[in-house]
Amino acid sequence: MDTNYDKPEPSRDEVNQWPGPAVLEFGAGWCPHCQGAQPAIAAALEDFPAVRHVKVGDGKGKPLGRSFQVKLWPTLIFLKDGKELARAVRPTTEREVRDGLAAIAG
Repeated sequence: MDTNYDKPEPSRDEVNQWPGPAVLEFGAGWCPHCQGAQPAIAAALEDFPAVRHVKVGDGKGKPLGRSFQVKLWPTLIFLKDGKELARAVRPTTEREVRDGLAAIAG
């Protein structure tokens, strides 16, 4: 279970230029909701190996999270060619994550 959200965050301009499907996962390693969601997120992503998954450490003053108006963790933003097509806020089931992935896959 990867709860490492400390990776360098991309800029919004970079995200807008990403080709194909991608998931931005905003959260924090200490967040119990983020920790609890990891099994569902990982299980759903297993069937979508072509989808880019980027974990972004979020918090006060973090520009990428603010640009997506993230308010609760974890928040998953499902993108296709840099455009948001779906969002899951505090997902608790694999189905919630799969629904977002279905919106961007294919």
